[in-house]
Amino acid sequence: MQKLSNNEEEIMLILWELKEAFVKEIIEKMPTPKPHYNTVSTTVRILQDKGFIDYKAFGKTHQYFAKISREAYRKQSVKPIIKNYFNNSAEQLVSFFVKEKNVSVEELENLITTLRQAQGNKKKK
Repeated sequence: MQKLSNNEEEIMLILWELKEAFVKEIIEKMPTPKPHYNTVSTTVRILQDKGFIDYKAFGKTHQYFAKISREAYRKQSVKPIIKNYFNNSAEQLVSFFVKEKNVSVEELENLITTLRQAQGNKKKK
C-alpha cells in the first residue's frame, strides 16, 4: 500500500467519515479556503488510480467510497514511523508521548488494560 500525500489523506479522512460522497460533498467538508473543484476531482482520480477509492456512476457524475479501511491504512502508516523513529519499539513510542505530556495516566492505564486483554486473547488461541 502506498503512502498518501497530505491532500490525499485529507480526502480519505472525509470519505471514511462520510462513507460515500460526491466531489461537491467532499469540498463542503474541507476547511476554508476551499480548494477548487478541479483540484479535488484530480486528487480523487489519483486516489482511484492508487486503488484507495472506487465509485458508483450516476450518469456523468460519480459517488466515491473508500476501498481501503481507515484501520488498514493506519496500520500501514504507523509501522514505518515506529521502525524509523523509535527503533521498532512500541515502548519508545509510548515513552516519547509520555515525555511530551501527550498521554495521561488514565490513558496509560487503559493501554495497560488493552495489552493485558490482548495477551489473554493470545493465550486462549
